[in-house]
Amino acid sequence: MSGSRTGFAEIAQELDYSMIVVTCASGGRRAGCLVGFTTQTSIYPPRFLVCLSRKNFTFRVAQDADVLVVHFVPADATDVAELFGGETGDEVDKFARCAWHPGPGGAPLIDELPDWFAGDVLERLDLGDHVGHLLAPIEGQAGRGDRPLTFHRARRIDPGHAP
Repeated sequence: MSGSRTGFAEIAQELDYSMIVVTCASGGRRAGCLVGFTTQTSIYPPRFLVCLSRKNFTFRVAQDADVLVVHFVPADATDVAELFGGETGDEVDKFARCAWHPGPGGAPLIDELPDWFAGDVLERLDLGDHVGHLLAPIEGQAGRGDRPLTFHRARRIDPGHAP
């Protein structure tokens, strides 16, 4: 059994997926974090899964949010990736450090990340140390950003919370 887990870990280290910033608002609080675990789960009806670490502030705010906004991070937006991946909302108001405006469900739309969609939260799924938020897209904007920032390029960002 140990060998199969090792094999998985080695394979998983080679994955190089797009990095996402997820934002939300609930209970008078705003939150956002850099996320690596996301995927489209259905074409019709359209569905998207966002996995949030149980350890971060965004997870706690998202538990009561009806809408999450998924921002695609262009490769040249490393400053935004570092802000949302290297700081924690427990200690820092990330939105005081970037330009944003309110979007669907009151969730912040980050001005520097022009490709985004908002989704209604349909389900929350226990996935281990992360909780999956299954989204039904409701609104968005596409085609304005550059190629995406990928996981391997973002690995140098020290997480704002303990892994």
